[in-house]
Amino acid sequence: MGHPLLVKALSQVYEKVCGRKIDPYTDILVTVGGYGSLFSAIQGLIEEGDEVIIIEPFFDCYQPMVKMAGGKPVFIPLRYKTVVGNSASSADWVLDPTELASKFNSRTKAIILNTPHNPIGKVFTKEELQVIADLCIKHDTLCISDEVYEWLVYKGNKHIKIATLPGMWERTITIGSAGKTYSVTGWKLGWSIGPPHLIKHLQVVQQNTLYTCPTPLQEALAQALWIDFKRMDDPDCYFYSLSRELEGKRNRMAQLLQEVGLKPVIPDGGYFMIVDVSALNVDLSDMEANQHYDYKFVKWMTKSKKLSAIPLTAFCGPDTKKQFEKYIRFCFIKQDSTLDAAEVILKNWNKPTS
Repeated sequence: MGHPLLVKALSQVYEKVCGRKIDPYTDILVTVGGYGSLFSAIQGLIEEGDEVIIIEPFFDCYQPMVKMAGGKPVFIPLRYKTVVGNSASSADWVLDPTELASKFNSRTKAIILNTPHNPIGKVFTKEELQVIADLCIKHDTLCISDEVYEWLVYKGNKHIKIATLPGMWERTITIGSAGKTYSVTGWKLGWSIGPPHLIKHLQVVQQNTLYTCPTPLQEALAQALWIDFKRMDDPDCYFYSLSRELEGKRNRMAQLLQEVGLKPVIPDGGYFMIVDVSALNVDLSDMEANQHYDYKFVKWMTKSKKLSAIPLTAFCGPDTKKQFEKYIRFCFIKQDSTLDAAEVILKNWNKPTS
């Protein structure tokens, strides 16, 4: 459901990506951004009392959307494998398979997967996805796979859609975003792709809430997708060019952060970078005692250094905030002039401020 030219373009692109036939009219729903896809999927598929597994840290709307539908969020954190040195990789953050299996039961309706991951930048490997897929199949569980950063994957990594694994197409809703694919976040166009027996429930939600998306924007997106569909085998295809541009910005930001004693987690995908700030030992004793360290640190940094970031506990459930409170999230999809300004601030980090 969507503008005919757009759903046809999406079906052509994802038939090539997924290696299967995708019906433009029954397997696709065009929504108001990736947010709209998440909302329609959760409202359409989750019922009162259903349990939904959410991987921490998580995009902040997952928890309230599940609660709004009457579901019960069940959290499981990515756990950091300690690495010696002044940097780490997003691949060092992993799910414990035994712990993950313990979260599944007869009440588990769905798991929400986010790969490439926001905020950590982890790109789940095929082996990691297979563990999730096996548990979904064993417990007859749905997978809502948020893949809005699917094209933003850096050298040495490959994005794999869990819907392409055996037995997963029929139980997976895959979510994409024009805002992330083409850097037009203000357009608010997204899409859900999956089998008709799942998509039809999302269509009911959309039909009776937001109803439709602006046709001129859908037409423009369709034209862009047709252009890139025809050159998907060409390195100059926009799907691949943005990640090449951002890789240099990623590396630059990591180096700047390391030079002031911060420990960045180098992302394999996406355009965010989380940073361990514990080594700085900033005295925050004069700030509100009831707030987590990352909130206090970000407030202090914004005020005293004129540099802003997001506290990582904003992406966590109530029981794991302590685990993540020494991390903050930076964004590096910025103009060079903005990164230049950040470089000046970071190089003068240890100088007294007036």
